[in-house]
Amino acid sequence: MLTGTRIVEIEGLGPGPFAAMMLADLGAEVICVQRPEGPPLPGLPPRNLLDRGKRTIALDLKSAEDRVVLEALIRRADALIEGFRPGVMERLSLGPTECHALNPKLVYGRMTGWGQDGPRAREAGHDLNYIALSGALWYASPPGEPPFTPPTLLGDIGGGALYLVAGILAGLLNAARSGTGTVVDAAIVDGSAHMMALLMSLQAGGLFQTTRGESLLDGPHWSRSYQCADGGFLSVQCLEPRFYAAFLALLDLTNDLDFARQMDPATWPKASARLTALFACQSRDHWTALFAGSDACVAPVLSPKEAANDPHLAARQTWVQTEGVLQPRAAPRFDGHIATPNPAPSRDQHRADILADLGLA
Repeated sequence: MLTGTRIVEIEGLGPGPFAAMMLADLGAEVICVQRPEGPPLPGLPPRNLLDRGKRTIALDLKSAEDRVVLEALIRRADALIEGFRPGVMERLSLGPTECHALNPKLVYGRMTGWGQDGPRAREAGHDLNYIALSGALWYASPPGEPPFTPPTLLGDIGGGALYLVAGILAGLLNAARSGTGTVVDAAIVDGSAHMMALLMSLQAGGLFQTTRGESLLDGPHWSRSYQCADGGFLSVQCLEPRFYAAFLALLDLTNDLDFARQMDPATWPKASARLTALFACQSRDHWTALFAGSDACVAPVLSPKEAANDPHLAARQTWVQTEGVLQPRAAPRFDGHIATPNPAPSRDQHRADILADLGLA
């Protein structure tokens, strides 16, 4: 879908590279400008999964010779992605002003945790800090337990990378129409707060409360995960009455008074305790088989490796092994086409080709 779109990525960590990978998955030509001294984080493999489908070249941004190469790349690019703290690219004389002087149509994508301005803009932080401050962490985990979410998914990826991708795509459409580039200020703290809009829309009807454990989706016995006899886990979220009825029927609880008032918060603790005891009596596979094919809205909690072998995900070929590395295929899909991820390149792998393309070989 993005064939013919050129993206220059200044190597960083987490959400910026993920956003660039997603654009590459969608067909964009992404050139990752890497550090000459090696990966930005110790322990990263020489071939980084997030670099799949990209071309790589190592450049020293403080070197006059290498800046000639980078400026040539920027002149030919439709968008640029950088993920440094505010002010770093300006100190390198590679901020939006300098880059737009080279290429007025450039969409300049900036990925940070706190944003380009505000009291915390230049402070360090990580995924959990950003979503904690934004409000997005508030409903995570049962009441009485410290809030925690799957690392990086809600903040770095959901509130960060995906908003950067949306901003870049909007900027590209605007540049094609107006001939003018723009700066995308994608801050995880903003994106993760924005993701709360659906839950906040339910407050007007009293379905969401400030107190944890008393809202529609974070308190009921029918909206949580349970541990099974074998240590596995089962997710349950049968919100609508007809789905709740299907859930109770399969457990032979249709006429049980403890489960009769689905939306009454006063009944949730006792019903939760009973389901905790019930699900602990059998294995995860037992419960998965019981609910298979039903509308009870129950699914096993799987590891990525287990997910790759799940019949539904296997049929959709959602996960794939590429060069011995388990990874998800590109999403979303278009017209049923299933894209196979391109291999991740080694560092500086495409130097000769890139310099030749620029006429600098």
